[in-house]
Amino acid sequence: HVQLVESGGGSVQAGGSLRLSCVVSGDTIDNLCMGWFRQAPGKEREVIASFYGRDDRPEYVDSVKGRFTISHDNAKKTLSQQMENTKPEDTAMYYCAARTHLGCGLYDERLFRYWGQGTQVSVSS
Repeated sequence: HVQLVESGGGSVQAGGSLRLSCVVSGDTIDNLCMGWFRQAPGKEREVIASFYGRDDRPEYVDSVKGRFTISHDNAKKTLSQQMENTKPEDTAMYYCAARTHLGCGLYDERLFRYWGQGTQVSVSS
């Protein structure tokens, strides 16, 4: 049973940086497809990045590509997302998610079984 705990959210001015972390228990990142999602007020939850532990492959949606970077520390069982050059439209609740089935990518949230509780990011202009 995989459990995920996010941390690192907060408030930042536009152009600033934040680092989100997701601690994994119950399995190892090498065995998982990890996803980062976000949900802005009044909007549906959307995938923004994925990371496939089997081949160390990150993918990003266009809106965050070049600004957000995924990294991982297997020893600490932590997946991180470094957010640079933040924008007010990045304001949202951010979630990490995991799936154990083969295959990984910018999948719909329904394909991810395990979810963290979320961490709030607020970017002011």
